[in-house]
Amino acid sequence: MLDAPARGSINIHGSVLPRYRGAAPIQWAIARGETVTGITTFQMDAGMDTGPVLLTAETAIGPEETAGELSERLAVLGAEVIVDTLARLDTLTPVPQRHEAATLAPRLKKTDGALDWRRPARDLVNLVRGCNPWPGATLPTAGGTLTLWRARTVAGAGAPGTLVAQERTLAIAAGEGAVLPLEVQPESRRTVGWDEFLRGARLAAGHRLVTP
Repeated sequence: MLDAPARGSINIHGSVLPRYRGAAPIQWAIARGETVTGITTFQMDAGMDTGPVLLTAETAIGPEETAGELSERLAVLGAEVIVDTLARLDTLTPVPQRHEAATLAPRLKKTDGALDWRRPARDLVNLVRGCNPWPGATLPTAGGTLTLWRARTVAGAGAPGTLVAQERTLAIAAGEGAVLPLEVQPESRRTVGWDEFLRGARLAAGHRLVTP
């Protein structure tokens, strides 16, 4: 099948190959803290995203950009790159990938969104961004699973998973720094702002939000 077309088979991928080969390059690039990603067109071979590269285009990842938001931007950029690739196909020289520099981006599972509060706050916020809109970054609480849809890092210290004072609100202490949730979704309920959630739950600094 790969050899059937006269000019070979061409694919488009949501990363700058050979980084983030696999089904979820956008999500893992954000979750791992990358600040730049892009689009690659390449000639398909028998491997997974391993064929010679035709064209690439890079774009910066916004500091609070989610996987869903980046996907929308890359769809537009990808359309431009594939049209350019087809227009220049007769003159492009396929460039073999540097396989030793490859990283993988496997399909996300629901468990990939589980937040480990022993990790630095920056890592946790990146995971929140990478898991939006699916599967969502989650933490277990006494009232059920809480999904964090948006968050940012702030200064703070305390036992990981504990609420700490943050100006006029509360943040969640991490292994390094703290996470300030912005939008959360309690189990089986609608998404609300963090302050609205805190008012309803009647929680205070020192409360251990994350249950074992």
